[in-house]
This record gives sequence, C-alpha cells and structure tokens, in this order.
Amino acid sequence: MHQASATFRTGDAPRRERAREPSHEWLLVPAVAALVGAAWLFSRAVRYTSGSALGYDLGLAGGIALLVVFLYPLRKRMRLLRGWGASKGWFALHMAFGIAAPLLILAHSRFHVGSLNAGVALASMLLVAASGIVGRFIYVRIHHGLYGTRLSLAQLQAEVGLSSGEMHSKLSFAPRVERWLGGFQAAALARPRGVLHGAWRFLTLGARARWVRHRCAREFAHVYRMHARAFGWDGARQRRHLAGGKAFIAEFVAGVQRVAQFSRYERLFSLWHVLHVPLVWMMLFSAIAHVVAVHAY
Repeated sequence: MHQASATFRTGDAPRRERAREPSHEWLLVPAVAALVGAAWLFSRAVRYTSGSALGYDLGLAGGIALLVVFLYPLRKRMRLLRGWGASKGWFALHMAFGIAAPLLILAHSRFHVGSLNAGVALASMLLVAASGIVGRFIYVRIHHGLYGTRLSLAQLQAEVGLSSGEMHSKLSFAPRVERWLGGFQAAALARPRGVLHGAWRFLTLGARARWVRHRCAREFAHVYRMHARAFGWDGARQRRHLAGGKAFIAEFVAGVQRVAQFSRYERLFSLWHVLHVPLVWMMLFSAIAHVVAVHAY
C-alpha cells in the first residue's frame, strides 16, 4: 500500500491535460447570450432607425465583418493567401467576426424585421452563427485544442494512455475502484449493438461518467483514509495523495469518455460541414440582395 499510494502526485495531471474533454467550451453559449442582450439594450437605449446615420453605419460595419468571415475559407482554398500569417490567427479572426457580424446586424435592425428580404438575410445569418457555435463545440473534440491539428483515433488513444497496468499499479489497494473503472472502460469502448444503442450510449455517456467518477472518488477516499491511519501518515501527505488519486480517477474517466465519443464526433463534424456550407452561401446571397434592395429603393 505504501509504495502504491506514493505514486499519486498532483503533478501527474498535466500528462493527460491535452486529452481531457474541453468542458470550458460551454461558456461560449452564455457569453454570446450576454452579447446579444447587450446589443438589445443598446438598441433600446439609443434612439435611431435602420435608415439613420447610426443604423446605416452599424449595418455597414456588420457587412464588413461578414466579408472578413470569408477570408478564412478563402485562405484555405487560395494558394496566394496561404503564406499570410499563421492559420490559427485566421481561424480566431473567423470566429470573432462570425459572432461580431450578427451582433452588428441585430443592432442595425433594432431586432425588428422590416421586409421579407431583410428577414431572410437576418434569419440566414443567425442560422449560420448558431451553426458556427455548434461546429466549434464539435471541432475541439477532434482536434488538438482550438487551433491544433486534427486528431486520429489512434493519436487520441495514445495521448490519453488508458493503461490497465498503470491503473492496477495505482489502485491495487482499492480493488472496487479498479473494478468499477475497468467496467466503465469496457462498456464505453465496446462496439455498439446497433445505431440506436450507439446513439443512446453517446447521449448518456456523460451522465454515466459523472456517476462513475463520483462513486470511485468516494470509495477511493474511504479506502485511502483507512490505510493512511494504519500507516500514521500526516495530514499534508494525505491531502496530497488524495488529490492526486482523485485527479487520476477523473482523468481516466474523461479519457475513456473522449475516446468512446471520438468517432461519433467525427461523423457529426462531417455532417455539420455538409449543412453549414449551404447556409453560408444562402446568407451571402440574401445579404447581397438586401444591400442592393436598400440602395436601389
């Protein structure tokens, strides 16, 4: 027990940090909601119309932001632009202006639709923006972070390092924890029995992972404290090893979850791309039609 528990160090965490699920991505949704709320408050606090000087300038800024959004896909397809700066900078610009353009257009319209053409242009832009947020959520699960290269399943498995030998060496004194983690790994990585079973497992795996993590961490703490009292370890050592053990359990569960869901996220990303591109072209054509109609009439 003494030797096994000594292998738990809080410094073990960075080794798997890149393979953990990027849960902070959920913060993007409330952030965008807050920006939309700020745009709505601005449209109510300041008196202007879509055709006034301020309204026109907001629409112009939104149109320019929309054009900037297209620079990133153009850079990927035009050899002349590929040498201009790092790809991650262009991608960051693409995402930032992909959020800024709809916000400016919403402020320009004061959250009102004045004509059918304007309604189509606004609706298509909001659909593209929502699609982009969904795509970003999927993107980070099959790439090295937000700006990294695309992963393969073999690369992800190597990064996560789901080693049963390492798990046994660290958890041999807590056989129930080892058995529960092994059972979760086997069930999560088993081949699904059909399409519906695979979809159900994909949707419920997060809840199962949280339950297993909580159950194993509680059992680990109980067993560890009994052994710590038997060996007479001081409080600082107990806290350090408890934190390291719980971190190992959390990282192992998160790694199993990400590997199990990786192929499904790959398919979702391919489907997303098929749907996103037509929406982008619809947005572009409707925006051009709106600008022409405004200036012609």
